This record gives sequence, C-alpha cells and structure tokens, in this order.
Amino acid sequence: MTIAKSQLGNEGGEKYWSWYGFAQREEWCACFVSWCADQAGLIQSGAVPKFSLCSAGLEWFQSKGKWQAAGSVPRAGSYVFFDWDSDGTCDHVGIVESCDDTVLHTIDGNSGDAVKQNTHSVNATSIMGYGIVSG
Repeated sequence: MTIAKSQLGNEGGEKYWSWYGFAQREEWCACFVSWCADQAGLIQSGAVPKFSLCSAGLEWFQSKGKWQAAGSVPRAGSYVFFDWDSDGTCDHVGIVESCDDTVLHTIDGNSGDAVKQNTHSVNATSIMGYGIVSG
C-alpha cells in the first residue's frame, strides 16, 4: 500500500506500461497494480501474477482460489476488479486502500489517466469481486 500511495498524482502511466514492456501507451490500470506488486516482491514470491489485461488477473485469482465475492468487505491490499458497462467483462482493476461496511477506498492507476484515490459503495454493481493478495 505504501508503494501505491507513493505514486499518487503520477499522470500518463508511462512508468508502468513501459516497465511492463509496451513501447507505446496502453490502458495501464493492470500495469500499475503489477508494477506496485513487483516493487513489493509479490510477483517474485508468486503471491500475485504480472498482468496487463484485467481479465487475465481476475482469471488467475479465481483459478487459484484467491477470490472474494462482490458485496463482501475486502482487506486492504486486495485487488478490486470492476465491470463499468455491466457486460460481464472486467474493465478496470485497483488496489483496496481500506473498507468499512459501506465504503470502499481504492488507489487506481489510469483513473482519468492518473494514479488517484477513489471511493465506491461496497455494494456497487460495477464491482465484480476481489483478488486476495497474500504475501
């Protein structure tokens, strides 16, 4: 979480998508969470995958049994997966900063092309679920 917080305000995402290996701008929310995980040693330890497609991250967490259903209260550090247009496809991923019974606080890369803190209702229909990060 400290690593993600240290990136607040970073705009454009070049640091994250170029780290991932892209030569030009890509949608970078997943690159951001992967970059943060790499800096914390979580990719190397196998606690989380390196991914640039939200759907690939979601599928990894589900396949490893590290998935928490939407509507529940996640732990800080979990990944939150969103489906903005309700089509069943993951559109965005962020990092859970904190959560009480009603409000979810996140740190997101590529939120208006910047790293930002956001809030969401725990019961928001756009939340697909949570990847449980252990490590």
